[in-house]
Amino acid sequence: MNYTVGIDLGSTTTKAVVLGMDGTVLGRGITNSRSNYDVACQIALSEAIIHARFSLIGDALARGGGALSPTRRGWGPDGAGMKHPTRVELVAALENALRKQQYSSQLHVLREELGRLLARSSVAGGLSESVERILRQMSDEVDALFAPGTSRKSDFFRDLAGSRYAQLAEEQSRVHGVPFDALVGLFDKAIVDVENSTAAAGRFEDHAIAAVKDVGPENDALASAVRRVVELKLTQVGSVGTGYGRQRLPFPEGQIRSEILCHGLGAHAMFPGTRTVLDIGGQDTKAIQVDDQGIVTSFQMNDRCAAGCGRYLGYIADEMNLGLHELGPLASLSVRPVRINSTCTVFAGAELRERLSLGEKREDILAGLHRAIILRAMSLLARSGGVQNEFTFTGGVAKNPAAVRALGGLIVENYGEVRFNISPDSIYTGALGAALFALRDARRAEAN
Repeated sequence: MNYTVGIDLGSTTTKAVVLGMDGTVLGRGITNSRSNYDVACQIALSEAIIHARFSLIGDALARGGGALSPTRRGWGPDGAGMKHPTRVELVAALENALRKQQYSSQLHVLREELGRLLARSSVAGGLSESVERILRQMSDEVDALFAPGTSRKSDFFRDLAGSRYAQLAEEQSRVHGVPFDALVGLFDKAIVDVENSTAAAGRFEDHAIAAVKDVGPENDALASAVRRVVELKLTQVGSVGTGYGRQRLPFPEGQIRSEILCHGLGAHAMFPGTRTVLDIGGQDTKAIQVDDQGIVTSFQMNDRCAAGCGRYLGYIADEMNLGLHELGPLASLSVRPVRINSTCTVFAGAELRERLSLGEKREDILAGLHRAIILRAMSLLARSGGVQNEFTFTGGVAKNPAAVRALGGLIVENYGEVRFNISPDSIYTGALGAALFALRDARRAEAN
């Protein structure tokens, strides 16, 4: 089965979208952008392919049999398919079991890498015993970490293992007097090799078959669906990269597109009536006008200053000792937003501390900050041509309820009632547009 892929390498996150040749979204993947952009791309694409395979397993269960159609992602009818609620629950259970298999495999390779580092170290001292205690406890916790219904902040090994390893390293340092920095330094060195190891990631085929046994070996329908998807060959026939770090992507120059073009096309694909797009990402803000084909007709971007972007909100979160995800809900509690004089990142900390010292409430300060950020975005929208017809908000900040509320109010105030679109998958907009460009190129090449 052929597919195309789009990768959006942002300053904060790297996203990948996999499309079938009929334009259907098969899978999505996301990871934190790292200094090694090649690794970030590989992880995001790997996640998208895994997601695509789970989508295909769900389709196979829905159809109840048959072979994969060459023109679409679905399976041909060959009997009664599984009902929706049962199918969704079963696929979710299978994915959880597969994540457990992956984690265990990567934990095993982490143990090997740490062992090699300790063997080469001349000052291992009591480190070896502490590392072994940490890894033994992490292994004992695997079943609980992936128990049905358990909520995890991430499915990426670096995030999950790194957080727990650091907690246990702190405990080892406190109880046994082993240097915390030395323990964490070992992990930081080992994790690079673990992430780059194909042995650590393992094969989807092996993990999926083992996962079926965890979910329920007596489920013949699931076992059959997994076997068919495992046997299915997926072939990448096109790829396009975009994003803040697009020049660092391992793609030929002809397979790179600008963020503006990809976000415009991606937003049009999500909401065909879209004529104006606002994207607020980690490093920049883009106001884009598109026609009825998703072709960009005009745009405006912010300057190099990070004010009004996700990075600015991240800085504010650090100053207030909050998680980035906590800012929006807290700001939404405000009843009297504070007027913020500047959204300059350089002066933000000083003004924030001054406001707090004057007795202003945190939620009122945050509400004012969100409004100030959106006012900057409104200026870009005005210079790009205003808000026309349907308006679509994309990027990571589109998940922030305070930003959405401030934007919605200012849109109505300045342009009247317009249709306001936000997709749950808005963070993938750029990657979707890139994948669509790749699909067009692949179809053109096929036609010739």
